[in-house]
Amino acid sequence: MELCLFDENGRESRVDLPEREALIWHGYVPRVGPGQRYGFRVHGPYDPEAGLRCNPAKLLLDPYAKAIEGGTTWNEALFAYRFGEPRSRNDTDSAPYVPRSVVVNPFFDWTGDRVLRIPYHETVIYEAHVKGMTMSHPDVPDDLRGTYMGLAHPAMIEHLTSLGVTAVELMPVHQFVHDHVLEERGLSNYWGYNTIGFFAPHNGYASFGTRGEQVQEFKTMVKLLHRAGIEVILDVVYNHTAEGSHLGPTLSFRGIDNHNYYRLVPEQPEFYYDTTGTGNSLNVRAHESLRLIMDSLRYWVTEMHVDGFRFDLAAALAREFHAVDRLAAFFDLVNQDPVVSQVKLIAEPWDVGEGGYQVGGFPPLWTEWNGKYRDTVRDFWRGEPASLGEFASRFTGSSDLYEKDNRLPIASINFVTAHDGFTLGDLVSYDEKHNEANGEDNRDGESHNRSWNHGVEGPTEDGGVHALRERQKRNFLATLLLSQGVPMLSHGDELGRTQLGNNNVYCQDNEIAWVDWAAARENSVLTDFVAQIAALRRKHPVFRRRRFFQGRAIRGSSIEDIAWLRPDGQPMTDDDWNSGFARSLAVYLNGQGIPERDELGRRVVGDSFLLLFNAHHQPVRFTLPAEAYGRMWEICVDTADPLLARARRRERDAKPGGRLRITARSLMVLRKCY
Repeated sequence: MELCLFDENGRESRVDLPEREALIWHGYVPRVGPGQRYGFRVHGPYDPEAGLRCNPAKLLLDPYAKAIEGGTTWNEALFAYRFGEPRSRNDTDSAPYVPRSVVVNPFFDWTGDRVLRIPYHETVIYEAHVKGMTMSHPDVPDDLRGTYMGLAHPAMIEHLTSLGVTAVELMPVHQFVHDHVLEERGLSNYWGYNTIGFFAPHNGYASFGTRGEQVQEFKTMVKLLHRAGIEVILDVVYNHTAEGSHLGPTLSFRGIDNHNYYRLVPEQPEFYYDTTGTGNSLNVRAHESLRLIMDSLRYWVTEMHVDGFRFDLAAALAREFHAVDRLAAFFDLVNQDPVVSQVKLIAEPWDVGEGGYQVGGFPPLWTEWNGKYRDTVRDFWRGEPASLGEFASRFTGSSDLYEKDNRLPIASINFVTAHDGFTLGDLVSYDEKHNEANGEDNRDGESHNRSWNHGVEGPTEDGGVHALRERQKRNFLATLLLSQGVPMLSHGDELGRTQLGNNNVYCQDNEIAWVDWAAARENSVLTDFVAQIAALRRKHPVFRRRRFFQGRAIRGSSIEDIAWLRPDGQPMTDDDWNSGFARSLAVYLNGQGIPERDELGRRVVGDSFLLLFNAHHQPVRFTLPAEAYGRMWEICVDTADPLLARARRRERDAKPGGRLRITARSLMVLRKCY
């Protein structure tokens, strides 16, 4: 094992690492300080058919590098074979074409920073892309746009706090590689799900230098967001690396310890076992890979002060052998770790392998992206038949998925849109994906989006279609923020962001994918509406219960903690739930029936609400329920009237037995006055 040091002119000097203990080569090199560029060369057996791929001609990144300088220049030298001859050996030096690991200064003044530890039931997550969030923001200086410091700019923090956001979930910020095939098409890996450095913040998001300074900049961003009361959650990709399949480049792990870092096909170790769709899967059965993952997680918590992680394709981490195993070693390590077990842990509970869809299948401590919530809510508001029962379950926290394992509503990370798929604006504007700009003849991306264009594909001048689309956006956002569980907004949805029908912008580092802040002025009504609903959720504990509803009467009352009602004000029957044609229902949320206590041990009591859902294409008249539910109601949200105009406010008190006309495809929220 050789340590390769590079001076200011790129000249290389090599130092043998003479010691070997516990499978680790090591040595002491004096006078090496912050800013030093370096890499490794590994001497050992090269026998691809046996899964052995050492080649000292390939300069390798340090898997534990805290910073990485430069990018990958695609050249045949990066590969272990000659193009067109996959079984040949290529001994061309790769050093001129690969980035360098960099020694960093670990000191940072964290004075004043504190761990926020915001409880899940009080959390509102905002999924964001570091670059895309600020590239077109007029109030962010040009030199900060697309950077860590741009995301922490006062204009961005003010926007996030105005929405009631308590956590930003950043799409991958670990150092990643832009795929060769994308660069050949003039594109890039915009999303960043192509990691090569699990300890290094991506240097492409740095504003004031990449020779280790990106570490300081990332820490500054975290400190500023914490100061504003916003946690930082990282979307992490520990299921695979950027080295791809057996025909991919040799950049780091492959050339150091191929057997232990990657899952190889047992009968043919030349090939990689792939449950991620990227060409390889990290070997979470091996001590070396598990240690790398846990060391990385601890580093980001202890040194970078992040508050949690969202694990991409997390089912791949649970595959001890072929099947997904919720008791896999990875979960055992996380659960007993005194650092990692204390932060937010969010699973994307699926991968592309057989049996990989595991929504509801992760162990305690974990929360999950609830894909069933997304699908059900989309189906309900576009009027799909027989969705009432499942809609009710998803709205109340998905007890069918989580309660059996003594998990709580907070196990469900609810979302309607995310980075992968249509934006909210496109969800109501397109029936079909339009990914032609990706250069794959529109074959990429999900084809079954549960979307509805409301009669016109794409942009329209039709005022009626436009009004209905805007109402549907509000329906989705209000449903999301008032559901039990943890809501997650996708960046720009509060502005009505569009990607012009592209539901897979992983390669579009341009205006197609960036948040269009000019739209903020045009969609201020929608932005204000999101802030209004988030404030309603924050103020009233009945929308963020820590326990599931039980459907039982509250002590001293004949009224249950929750009641589902027909439009005529009567309780829903089995026939009503099973009707394939019903599109309208109401739910009473009893604020007196919250089985929780506050920090002082007092029982939590809050206001009660009646929510009237009408997904029908015609207006529906709802009869307010019997006096036992409430004697007077106040309309506080109407997705058909987002501003609740003054004329409406003078008429917004309603009594039992009264009838309210609910606009087609709209949601009304009433607060019990007494």
